[in-house]
This record gives sequence, C-alpha cells and structure tokens, in this order.
Amino acid sequence: MGEIPLMTSTGSFVINGTERVIVSQLHRSPGVFFEHDKGKTHSSGKLLFSARIIPYRGSWLDFEFDPKDILYFRVDRRRKMPVTILLKSIGLTPEQILAHFFVFDNFTLQSEGAQLEFVPERLRGEVARFDIVDKNGRVVVEKDKRINAKHIRDLDSAGTKLISVPEDYLLGRVLAKNIIDPDTGEVIANANDELTETLLENLREAGVKDIQTLYTNDLDQGPYISQTLRADDTADQTAARIAIYRMMRPGEPPTEDAVEALFQRLFYSEESYDLSRVGRMKVNSR
Repeated sequence: MGEIPLMTSTGSFVINGTERVIVSQLHRSPGVFFEHDKGKTHSSGKLLFSARIIPYRGSWLDFEFDPKDILYFRVDRRRKMPVTILLKSIGLTPEQILAHFFVFDNFTLQSEGAQLEFVPERLRGEVARFDIVDKNGRVVVEKDKRINAKHIRDLDSAGTKLISVPEDYLLGRVLAKNIIDPDTGEVIANANDELTETLLENLREAGVKDIQTLYTNDLDQGPYISQTLRADDTADQTAARIAIYRMMRPGEPPTEDAVEALFQRLFYSEESYDLSRVGRMKVNSR
C-alpha cells in the first residue's frame, strides 16, 4: 500500500532523515466557469459578466464584458481583444457571426417606409412607435401603447402577414447581410452597417427591395456581438490571426508559417491543448 511518514508535533514530516514541510498544490478543474464582478468595477454598480474556459492542458481562454457591453477575450490573461477577432480567426465571416447570434427582421422597402414581416412573439411587450393597422386598414394598436397578447391575437386573427412601418422605424437598424447591387455586383452596404437616410436612398436607387436587419430588444436579445463587431478593426481571417499573433508574440514578425504554427499549438494540437473528458462534460452541462 505504500508508506506515509509520521507528522511531527509542529506539523512537518521527517523524510529520509530530513525535516520537510508539505505544501499542497491545487489545480483548477477543467471546464467552463461563469461569474460577475458583483458591481464593484463600474461606479454605476452594473454587473459585468465573464467566463473562463480552463483546459486540462493548454491556454486559458477568458471572456468578459466591459461597461459598454462590448465582449472581449483574453488568452492566458494577456491583453484583451474584441471576441469577434477570435471568431474571425477560426474562419467565420461577419455575416456568419451575426447569423449565429441573432434572428433577423425581414423588410420590403417601399417608396416611403417599408413592410415588416409580422412575427407575433417579437412584438409582444413592445411599445408601438406608430399606429399598427391590420391588412384591412383598421388600427389595432395606437401609437405609444404597449402591445399586449390581445393585440397580437387581433392581428393574427385578421390574417396579418405584413405591417406597414414608417421611414424613421428603419433608421438605426443594423443590416444582417451584405447588400449587393444586382446590376453592377458592387457592395452597397456591409453586414453590421446601420441604416441611414442616405443608405436607404442608395438602396432604393439600386432597386433593392428586400433587406434583413438584426432583431434586438432590451430583455434577452441585446446587440452585444454587433457592437463588438463594430469595435473590431480586422478585415478577415488572416488579419484576425495576425492580430492575435501580435498579442501573443509582441515584437516578433508575423510570418505566415509562424502565425499558422501558433494557432495549431493554441487550439488545434492535441499535444498542446486538451480539454479532457471531464472538461468537455462540464462545458456540455453548462
């Protein structure tokens, strides 16, 4: 079974004739951990949430919000960067990032204003910014009234599929996809661009009819990833990987081979990164 040395009266052990003190070393269990700062970081007391992925072997990955609701990441507690840089570095485009984190509102542009596809669960609880009418022109929800379950039932029973919205309802909304001029193939607007009067005018002049924007609200569909993407100045996967390389290896030239080798070691090599079965189980359970 093995031998265990006897403890002295002072809490030390005599091992091979030498008095020694045993200091236990604790290892963090692999997995994912969520926490917040209890409102101590910002003067307003706002809770800033964070998460940490700890592998059995390899680099720790931290995620944290700042007071402006921009989401950052750190590798091994180094300098923080917008999390969309990490997503781009593994091959995702801005369109794919937005599609993963948001659902979209569908609009059909008119000469003035637009038609919005009616999705009941997205309207319930919102305050109407304009009179909402059914397909027969009857006002169902007056402006500045909160939309309740009865309003939704009335719109649904009337067979409402589209809702007419004024021009100012579109302003400030964020495009979900790149918009291409159907005649020239030129990119008129990029995913994550905000709609402005000038942009709407350009879309109409180009003959664009259908657009998709990000659906957000104040309850459970915040614009956090969209805001983070706006703070990210990398253009594509290559630029994102170079930015991470410079953060991990400041002062070293980011050659193509060096950048690729770093990423393989960080996340793709089983020899240098292993979440372990326990870590994977904990991630899946959270």
